[in-house]
Amino acid sequence: MSDFTHFNEEGRAKMVDVGEKPQSHRTAVAAARVLVNPDTFALIKSGGMKKGDVLTVAQVAGIMGAKKTPDIIPMCHPVMINGIDMNLSLNEELCCVEIEASVSCGGKTGVEMEALSAVSTAALTVYDMCKAVQKDIVISDIRLISKTGGVHGDFRRKED
Repeated sequence: MSDFTHFNEEGRAKMVDVGEKPQSHRTAVAAARVLVNPDTFALIKSGGMKKGDVLTVAQVAGIMGAKKTPDIIPMCHPVMINGIDMNLSLNEELCCVEIEASVSCGGKTGVEMEALSAVSTAALTVYDMCKAVQKDIVISDIRLISKTGGVHGDFRRKED
């Protein structure tokens, strides 16, 4: 079990001690996609959804989701986030909402989970705001795009 950092000597889950790690500037970018039908897409685009402006509400929800990450992911450390930037756009070709979150901090652990939580929360919010007009909405392609900083170095996904 000594190779697994999230287990103690008895094999039980534990939160990793990051106290001795050096602080560094860290960033993470994540993305997600919400696929809708043409009628739902048109309502999102026109601002005609009864619950309000889907993209604006989902943007704010994504920021809130990033900030609450350690409250819902058991082994995730609370970090002092420097910034969160959400970008939601409409992709007419795929008939979907494209979501991207960029998160940064100066700390001892990364912000990948915060970026992933941000796009997931934003995607769930799009679903919630549109579910009255469409039941078969698909949330897909939740993924880490890139990360920088830390002992494991930088990562950049090779997109298709």
